[in-house]
Amino acid sequence: MRGNRRTWTLIAAVAMAGAAGWFLLPKFSELGHTWARVSSGRPGWLLVAVGLEVLSFAGYMGLFRAVFARCGSRINWRESYEITMAGLAATRLLAAGGAGGVALTAWALKRSGMDGRTVARRMTSFLVILYGVYMTALLVFGLGLYAGLFSGSAPVGLTLVPAAFGALVIIAALSLSRLRGVTGVAAPESSRAFVRRAKWFGHSVAAGVRGAIGLARSRELGLLGAVAWWGFDIAVLWASFHAFGTVPPVGVIVMAYFVGTLANTLPLPGGIGGVDGGMIGAFLAFGVDPGTAVLAVLAYRAIAFWLPTLPGAIAYFQLRRTMGEWKADEAEAADEQLQPQPVPASPQIAVA
Repeated sequence: MRGNRRTWTLIAAVAMAGAAGWFLLPKFSELGHTWARVSSGRPGWLLVAVGLEVLSFAGYMGLFRAVFARCGSRINWRESYEITMAGLAATRLLAAGGAGGVALTAWALKRSGMDGRTVARRMTSFLVILYGVYMTALLVFGLGLYAGLFSGSAPVGLTLVPAAFGALVIIAALSLSRLRGVTGVAAPESSRAFVRRAKWFGHSVAAGVRGAIGLARSRELGLLGAVAWWGFDIAVLWASFHAFGTVPPVGVIVMAYFVGTLANTLPLPGGIGGVDGGMIGAFLAFGVDPGTAVLAVLAYRAIAFWLPTLPGAIAYFQLRRTMGEWKADEAEAADEQLQPQPVPASPQIAVA
């Protein structure tokens, strides 16, 4: 049994290494061409963009600590850095709406000793807060551009439609927060499995939304990390436009960014191609100069993809070492519990 387990572990490791090579090698070959074009920009603004991306990561870590590093948690600043950076690297390498980063973060939290139900509830709250900012931005900037509150062109497909989508998601999330228990006639046998999964998903989202609302009412300052995560990341795109030419209005940059980021739901490694094309297409629809838009988006993607990927890979191995320390601590605590306790000596009675 143990030999079979080792064999399957080796096969899985080889498969993962092969998959990583399949995804990463083409990117290394493209890096030189991309950098040749990007390096023609103003280096000062590109350095500003790098600094803004670092601030974006700091905001993400702040939000992570506000949601997960509660009283009694064994996750301190070092573990927070390792988990968030490794998760961001997984998100960049495996797009699909950030599923790779979510899976890695949940795995690390469980290994830290957090039970599965708490992980699911807090992870949902984390995502609700993070993407609540996303949907609110779609609503505010979409309506603002269309109504003329923000400068810039306002095509309906890139203003009212995304704004309506953001409003529907916000309404749906707030409505789900009222979901508690479900009673009624039992579902048919053939559909019970689907109904159970749907109920579990609905109640998980509802609990996460309630948790997010509770954190917001507590005025936890770390929740501003969600705004910093998106805001500074968008500012990287803004700085990239400064590096290559004319800068579009802020409202246009925000909407093109969020509309293009929707392509991150496509199962492409790091969203390469999908996000780039989505952002560039959105900028062209807003009337931005094509050459400037292409270079700015390429610069943004080079910074946003590579900056977390390399340190994130290192953070992953650091996290594995930290997990080894957690396991050793747990084994030591278990040994101490098994040690026989000394029996107190009986008091001696003096005899006259």
